[in-house]
Amino acid sequence: MEKPKILFVSQEIYPYTRESSMSRMSRYLPQSTQESGREIRTFMPRYGIINERRNQLHEVIRLSGINMIINDADHPLIIKVASIQAARMQIYFIDNEEFFHKKNMFQDKSGKYYENNDEKCIFFARGVLETVKKLGWTPDIIYCSGWFTSLVPLYAKLLYKDSPIFTNSKIITALYNDSFPGSLAASFPDKLAYDEIPQEVIGKYGKFTHHDLIHTAIDYSDGIVYATPEIATKPWVQDIVKDKKKPVLPYVDEKLAAEKINKFFDKFLKKTK
Repeated sequence: MEKPKILFVSQEIYPYTRESSMSRMSRYLPQSTQESGREIRTFMPRYGIINERRNQLHEVIRLSGINMIINDADHPLIIKVASIQAARMQIYFIDNEEFFHKKNMFQDKSGKYYENNDEKCIFFARGVLETVKKLGWTPDIIYCSGWFTSLVPLYAKLLYKDSPIFTNSKIITALYNDSFPGSLAASFPDKLAYDEIPQEVIGKYGKFTHHDLIHTAIDYSDGIVYATPEIATKPWVQDIVKDKKKPVLPYVDEKLAAEKINKFFDKFLKKTK
């Protein structure tokens, strides 16, 4: 019997990024899922803060080389990989010289957020989905963590809707209490339109603040996980989730979360068979 396939897409993973509730869960949940007899792939951005030599990253030539056009500009996609030996688990990194070689994740040393965070967000979402297509690996579930992954559900359900790789994939978004100030670049809606995202979809989400991106992720996901206690109490999140009538896994203590999330997966795996 073929093993269920779970694709993990995360904004941050320990030890490659700072330790946090998200980076710890993104490190240990895939391991738990793999140990439960499921097949996994795990993706994150290759931020400039990641030391390639110390973490033994190397380029996967057969997966690299795609040129992705964002707002009429070419951006080469580079795929790198590293292993967490203790977990017998590989991590795939989405890389690009322009987007991911600054020595911070989303803001400069003064705390100012990078103007091209919107394009980085698009590049990451498309880069993950393009790479999974190239692998020929059909995920039963796509599990997204962090606001930076919020376009993955939208792109999987709209831009890649005709790809047999993602036709039956169920998408689960884990909501964290992460955020960014203000909104993404004013030109962000035009960049989505360039990718043939319909105007009626784009117009629904206003200025694409953090709130708007989370709204997008919820709308195009099949299930929601409240990954921190703070996000579970925000009225605007509860209103969106309730309105969409999505299956929800309430917040549970981090020590129990991996077991509970894997059981949550079972509900969706039954629907994919």
